[in-house]
Amino acid sequence: MDIDTVRTAESDETAGRRREQRGWYFYDWACSVYSTSVLTVFLGPYLTSVAKRAADADGYVHPLGIPVRAGSFFAYSVSLSVIVAVLVMPLVGAAADRSGRRKPLLGAAAYAGAAATTCMFFLGGDRYLLGGVLLIVANAAQSVAMMLYNSYLPQIAPPEERDAVSSRGWAFGYAAGSLVLVVNLVLYLAHDSFGVSESMAVRICLASAGLWWGGFTLIPLLRLRDRPAAAPEAISGADRTGRTAPGLRQLAATVRDMRRHPLTLAFLLAYLIYNDGIQTVISQASVYGSEELGLSQSTLIGAVLLVQVLAVAGALGMGRLARTYGAKRTILGSLAAWTLTLGAGYFLPAGAPVGFFLLAAAIGLVLGGSQALSRSLFSHLVPPGKEAEYFSAYEMSDRGTSWLGPLLFGVTYQLTGSYRDAIISLVVFFVVGFLLLARVPVRRAIGDAGNPVPEKI
Repeated sequence: MDIDTVRTAESDETAGRRREQRGWYFYDWACSVYSTSVLTVFLGPYLTSVAKRAADADGYVHPLGIPVRAGSFFAYSVSLSVIVAVLVMPLVGAAADRSGRRKPLLGAAAYAGAAATTCMFFLGGDRYLLGGVLLIVANAAQSVAMMLYNSYLPQIAPPEERDAVSSRGWAFGYAAGSLVLVVNLVLYLAHDSFGVSESMAVRICLASAGLWWGGFTLIPLLRLRDRPAAAPEAISGADRTGRTAPGLRQLAATVRDMRRHPLTLAFLLAYLIYNDGIQTVISQASVYGSEELGLSQSTLIGAVLLVQVLAVAGALGMGRLARTYGAKRTILGSLAAWTLTLGAGYFLPAGAPVGFFLLAAAIGLVLGGSQALSRSLFSHLVPPGKEAEYFSAYEMSDRGTSWLGPLLFGVTYQLTGSYRDAIISLVVFFVVGFLLLARVPVRRAIGDAGNPVPEKI
């Protein structure tokens, strides 16, 4: 084979990889609007208000006969969604690795979540149970889809490109969130001019996120391609016929397999803890701002819009920092910043939007980068052929599906009646996560997983 033929083949391979990467970015563009408009901005305060309308004289609702303070219903619903995801993700991940057919599974999960989100248009009156069910379905589907999406990263980007590719994906997502939030803000603030009530405006914003999610999911489904499946014996939980064990047995099989890579497991434990804190701040910040600080919905939307805009620059900027200092050191720096930000948030005076905007700016600068670099760093620690299975464990604490954080937030509020106590309780996740991550020798972990070690990590 002559040199020109080799160069042509390499050029075609590079062009194909770039095309897949661009398609991959667009799933973040598609689904991040759900995380931003639905989970972070509108659904928390709106579902809380719906639950309060359905509450008894003591402020409690009674789903399935269980007394729940109306102000905790949203947080508990987020926690319940991760229980569903924990049961489903390992099974779907193992099936994807076994069959090599990630793309149909990604499409099914994405459209289930998009449909549930679109149906939030019907969340009116005192239908808090409908809101809880739709939230659980959408959040669990988001987790499954993101697990499959993340598992493509080791396949579409060589080691030296992953920090940059992962950061661009997050940047795409935050850019989409910013764009849609601008439209949402116009509709919400000028709802009278459009001839709709405030409640109807919120419901339109919720449903439009589902339509956006479903529409733009077509791009990655057209551009991503499936790879040959791993051998059945390489997949945890597979029996001799190649079938995977259901539910909890598959999860147990995945954990047993991960014990053969203890350093990968050590990183995942650190990530699950500190990302639990990140996701809880994202999902509960609007409730804290509206219920404790007394801020208007337009102020909350403006603050989240600021987070989205700065998160684009933050994701790309921290990606560049990782080239100099390595992903691990950059993530540790972001965790220190998260701890300081929560401490400042505890002392914010009520009715002071300027302080809340400054807090939002600090969150935006570290949010995207800490998530993007965590994803790319974990991709180096996954044994080849087990991407979806391992990313199912990774995804258990990603993008608003954390369960310990919302549970701690909800229980703290239920016991104290103070959202300030609830928000400061989350500091423990960042401190413990920092200490655990600092102890992980990532270069040795990458080598032990059977992957090449990048020059900067």
